Amino acid sequence: MTEQRHEDWDPRAASVKKDQIRAYDDMRERCPVAWSDYQQWTLFRHADVMAVLEDHDTFSNAVSAHLSVPNGMDPPEHTPYRKVIEPYFAPEPMARFEPICREIARGLVSQLAKGETVDVVDALSRPFALHIQCAFMGWPERLHEPLAEWVRKNHRATLARDRQAMAEVAQEFDGYIRDILDARRQAGDQAPDDVTTSLMREQVNGKPMTDEELVSLMRNWTVGELATISASVSILLNYLARHPALMADLKAAPELLPEAIDEILRMDAPLISNRRVTTREVEIGGRTIPAGEKITLLWASANRDEAEFGNPDSYCPHQNASKNLLYGAGIHVCPGAPLARMELQVFMEEFLKQIAAVDSTEGEQPERAMFPTGGFNHLPLIFHGGQTPGTF
Repeated sequence: MTEQRHEDWDPRAASVKKDQIRAYDDMRERCPVAWSDYQQWTLFRHADVMAVLEDHDTFSNAVSAHLSVPNGMDPPEHTPYRKVIEPYFAPEPMARFEPICREIARGLVSQLAKGETVDVVDALSRPFALHIQCAFMGWPERLHEPLAEWVRKNHRATLARDRQAMAEVAQEFDGYIRDILDARRQAGDQAPDDVTTSLMREQVNGKPMTDEELVSLMRNWTVGELATISASVSILLNYLARHPALMADLKAAPELLPEAIDEILRMDAPLISNRRVTTREVEIGGRTIPAGEKITLLWASANRDEAEFGNPDSYCPHQNASKNLLYGAGIHVCPGAPLARMELQVFMEEFLKQIAAVDSTEGEQPERAMFPTGGFNHLPLIFHGGQTPGTF
């Protein structure tokens, strides 16, 4: 017998929108397994999220009626697609892509206006995410502006919760990918030797992937990359603006960047949540959840759980690394984590080489992104150029 359904919280309440991270901190203490019409069952605690990640039989990734390759699949269907994807993020392809990524980062940082207010989102985070994703996939530069406009339309539709607009935006994006696939096929042997062409040649279970599968895979890669990398850059620069001593430390010792980046993004999540669906009745945190129910795994809360991290805002990268769920865990751990880590490290290296200091603005206020996205929609900062003593 399941308990009577009632709203434990409202994820869209004004108090949550004002500061969603702090609202999640409060819910983790007050009601760590909570029901709402909007998110259904939300898990706030690290231990409960880990229990779900480690039990993919009970908690399925197949949460949508639409094809989602491979993150919306369960084993055994999931396994062959995952095997196809993972080599693209191996050390050798990462090393080949690193100089291209560095050139993009260096160029964007060098163009920053110094000594005046700059919107980080428009000037750095969104362009960086867009340019590196197109470069990684081998897509032409002429797609930069259409995709940038697509990002803006997708953002507006998501904020408005306009399902029709969201469907139209998704269809538009799929059209871009289908045009790319058609162009590669027409080019035949003259098609560029890049990730997109290589994926078109891959086989799953002895057969080439269908266009529907390729579109789904490339959509998931690209939409995820554009959102999370952009959010990550804005979060990192916002944190350094408020912690100048850490910025000085990282300029003096850039080898500390990998663990610093992961720790900052633990405290302030670029990706707020993922979903699962129960395959059977299960008890979590004293709540009975029936089969077929949607579960929201709230990374933005689990990665700040006092039971695991103590004060969630304490910067302790070495101490917290083994428990950090920035890229998930279990069989669905993010396959693109090596790419994301390399891109963010390269960006921060180039940023620290060229920028001596970052200041927040007193008058113009930042605008936070809202669920399901982290980071910022608008982040005004002031950059000061030049090297400081001891920098690399």
